[in-house]
Amino acid sequence: MFRHLGPLLHLLLPHLGTVLGFGLAVVLVARMGTDRRPVTSAWAWLLAIVLVPWIGVPLYLGLGGRKLRRRAAAKTKLYPGGRAAGEETSVERLLAASGAPPARGANRCELLTDGQSAFDRTIEIIGAARRTIDLATFIFAGDGTGEAVTEALVARARGGVRVRLLVDAFFAFRASHRAFARLRAAGGQVAFFMPLLLRRPLRGRANLRNHRKLLVVDGETAIAGGMNVADEYMGPRPRPDRWRDVAVAIRGPAALDIAHIFESDWAFATDAQPTPPSAAEPPAAAPDDAAGRVQVVASGPDTVGDPLYDVLLSIIFEARRRVTIATPYFVPDDALSRALLLAVRRGVEMTIIVPARSNHPLADLAGAGTLRDLQAAGVRVRPYLAGMLHAKVLLVDDALAIVGSANFDMRSLFLDFELALLCASPAEVSSVARWFDDTLAHCGEALAGNRRPQAFREGVARLLAPLV
Repeated sequence: MFRHLGPLLHLLLPHLGTVLGFGLAVVLVARMGTDRRPVTSAWAWLLAIVLVPWIGVPLYLGLGGRKLRRRAAAKTKLYPGGRAAGEETSVERLLAASGAPPARGANRCELLTDGQSAFDRTIEIIGAARRTIDLATFIFAGDGTGEAVTEALVARARGGVRVRLLVDAFFAFRASHRAFARLRAAGGQVAFFMPLLLRRPLRGRANLRNHRKLLVVDGETAIAGGMNVADEYMGPRPRPDRWRDVAVAIRGPAALDIAHIFESDWAFATDAQPTPPSAAEPPAAAPDDAAGRVQVVASGPDTVGDPLYDVLLSIIFEARRRVTIATPYFVPDDALSRALLLAVRRGVEMTIIVPARSNHPLADLAGAGTLRDLQAAGVRVRPYLAGMLHAKVLLVDDALAIVGSANFDMRSLFLDFELALLCASPAEVSSVARWFDDTLAHCGEALAGNRRPQAFREGVARLLAPLV
């Protein structure tokens, strides 16, 4: 009897496989409709799922999700409550509607504009810790910088300070696991965010990475920005090939907002019971409560909507005089590109600074066509010539500065866990403006024209960009 099953199975299995693949494709296409991803990204995934389901479906299951709804619903609340100090701007009201904390005054802020000053402040802040140290980073390299930061953490852990280090798992191969073992032996804790090989299926998405870089000490002092813990970003000595990047050191109530974000991420990564962070003592209010006004904004799979993307669209549409953007990777969606174009047509002076050649050739190819189109429309596209530019900074009308971890691309704005600081006080805005002036002094006057042999590669890269 069983010998007759062979031919029957041979006939049925391809049919069943087709039905199963079609059924999965229908389910995933329906699910994509609830993801609210950009139209170009949705169409790219749709074509992959429908035309080649046995490739598109597994890829989407592993890489395609954009929001972790169930996990995010159970995730610790990102922000504490509180009321804004002083008059709210339209951007602050927009963010408040999305659940972000209010802008908080009375912060002491310092713009860290090079890797040596950022390293020195990091070691100084860690060394001054009395109760807690929380450090999250995308890359924690096993090089000289990573070793020095590890030793500083080990020393405070041995001194009785609670030390927690959260590293995204994507670049775990760059870490020194011996250094992590020393930190654990001293009493510190180390965790990896969303391992690529998940112990439990469907726990998370391999494509959604924690790109936030933050350090919080005692709930009172923090550093946030674009710098990872690695030699190319920061270190004890100057390096001619060090990447140009920016971070902000904060002492004041905004540091506690950053501490809440770390606590939420730590609980998510470790399944630990969250501990509400607190400052040892409330910071004294400055004479002018509007001084040092900072709003902390998280964006990513654990937020409702896309608050940072919404902010960028809003401020570009509201800009009246000038907008200056620095980003290592420029791959915006059509809506952001259109907003930039319309701003130029309204008479806004628009400047975009990108590296002449970044460390990601695919991103350079994907964004080159859009940059040339914007340049032809009147945008000043200034290629940075002094090495790799990794800073993510934006200045609008000399009234608002944004410094953070998010690039001006679809991955940062729609997929990764990101963090940005919105600074609206004159002192902080002036510091960012001076940084832009210094950066522009090392830039070329315009982006080079297109070369025909490269046009095809740029088109392919642009098509691939929404998938990743």
